[in-house]
Amino acid sequence: MAREINLVPDIKGEMIKTLKLRNFILFLCIIVAAASVGIVAILGAVVGGQQLAVDGKKSTVEALSAKVKTYSDLTDFLTIKDQLGNIQNIADNKKVLSRTFGILTALLPKGADTITISELSVNLSDQEPSFTFDAQANAGSEPYIDYNVLDSFKKSMQYMRYDYGRYVDKDGNEIPAYCIVESGLDGATFTEPGRGMYAFWTINIDGCNPSTSTETLKESENSKTTDGSYSFEDYQGQQVVRIWRTPQYSDWYNAKYLTENGSISGIPHFESKCTTYFATKDDSGTLKWESSNLACLLVPGGIDGINITDSSNGKSANEELVLRFSAKITLNPEVYKFNNKHMLAIGPEGRYNVTDSYTQIQAMFGARATDCVEGDTACKGGN
Repeated sequence: MAREINLVPDIKGEMIKTLKLRNFILFLCIIVAAASVGIVAILGAVVGGQQLAVDGKKSTVEALSAKVKTYSDLTDFLTIKDQLGNIQNIADNKKVLSRTFGILTALLPKGADTITISELSVNLSDQEPSFTFDAQANAGSEPYIDYNVLDSFKKSMQYMRYDYGRYVDKDGNEIPAYCIVESGLDGATFTEPGRGMYAFWTINIDGCNPSTSTETLKESENSKTTDGSYSFEDYQGQQVVRIWRTPQYSDWYNAKYLTENGSISGIPHFESKCTTYFATKDDSGTLKWESSNLACLLVPGGIDGINITDSSNGKSANEELVLRFSAKITLNPEVYKFNNKHMLAIGPEGRYNVTDSYTQIQAMFGARATDCVEGDTACKGGN
């Protein structure tokens, strides 16, 4: 039986194992080093390629920049571009100063009691627009100097309202504001006794019919209509559709254009943002139509919205006894906003005034009244 004898000492065996482990580790290090060199080479190639691409783009940008700078209108172009970017912000903050005269028409009393403005200052603050003015009040009869005129003027502030919204066609599509004519050449609102206010919709102008851009007008033997079944008439050389701002309660209700809760559809009309309509029934079952405008206060503070800073007796340019006074009226900021279309100021007696159009303002203003002079007993002794 053969026997094996290990003649290698134990320490020699350990050394052999250590040498094998060293060689294996060295081999791994060589592989890792080689891989690292390869990775570095690849990264170097990538970085070099990126730098070449960047240099190429930089050259292109510099060439384009030099070309752009040769344009003589570059500054104007950049200014226009910046303004176009802010056009919505500009529209949101735009104010319509011309509405002042329509608002004054609603504020100032009519009839025997008159108030004439001699000096007016308008503040279009975003939060609290206001009127500051000097004026004279004339009662129109004895006693001409009557503080009741001024007192009545102050108390009317709580009843002042405004209204705005949009005109829509029978399908509920908004009609552009430039397609609506709300007043005549004299600035007077279109009204019809017993029926209320209306406007003209210039349906034949390009872009004015939201339902179709190819709307054509035609005349039949009995009436004038459009292909969209709108009856039209002629006004100032234009074909126009009469569109009511005031609901035609009975007619629209019977034709099912108007419901008892005030909803309107199927007919061109005005959609108000402030005024709502509704019907109530009396004991006999007859519908009684009403309107409500509680939220849109022209003078938010009511009586507190007007501040009388000074008052005294005086004489007008016609030598009439009058009451001189100075006042400030704070208004709702909504009434001057450009984005609030078709704005109306509504007086306490139901007077409506279109404030987006020209109005007759001559009667609103007059020469400043003078103070009473010494020895003028009629002026000094006025009530």
